[in-house]
Amino acid sequence: MSKVLLVNGSPKQYGCTNAALDVVAAELAKCGIETEMFWCGNKPIMGCIGCGRCSGTKRCWYDKDTVNAFLEKAERADGFIFGTPIHFAGPSGFIKPFMDRAFCSKAAMYANKPAATVVSCRRGGATAGFDDINKYYGISNMPTVPSTYWNQVHGNKPEEVLQDEEGMQTMRRLGQNMAWLLKCIEAGKKAGVALPKVEPTIRTNFIR
Repeated sequence: MSKVLLVNGSPKQYGCTNAALDVVAAELAKCGIETEMFWCGNKPIMGCIGCGRCSGTKRCWYDKDTVNAFLEKAERADGFIFGTPIHFAGPSGFIKPFMDRAFCSKAAMYANKPAATVVSCRRGGATAGFDDINKYYGISNMPTVPSTYWNQVHGNKPEEVLQDEEGMQTMRRLGQNMAWLLKCIEAGKKAGVALPKVEPTIRTNFIR
């Protein structure tokens, strides 16, 4: 059975972001996909210092927050959904440093695994934060899962989020699409469809 890891990047464990992710998780479960919720926490998360040590160890040298606990689970996950509230038209100050370190030099862990972003806001700024988080997948060779609209919900409280009918429909369809894509990937593996060959990485700087 495929498994999706849903990451809650809100400082409130059971706030609006969690309410949206719960709807996606319920839909995935209906489709026969295992899910697990991972909370980044509300303690300080250190930013990436670009030391490069993780390229060899596949773990971050800094082990006093939730990043390495996530990486242990990420290796066994088949898909990911990262959720964040919108603060000042951008992702939360917890999920940004979390993802910077979780994605640093670990492309092989995420390659060809589907991912999606869920954002929660009171009123505006959702698409800017949505675009920000989606860029992590584009640089990591991950298929990005769509829905019927940008994956956003609106509300100031969890119960208000559940009243956002269009947002709820978007979350349900996101769960359905994620499940469908995971099943297609599994069917492809069983049919002998090989993954694309990976070329050696080419890095071009603009200064000679």
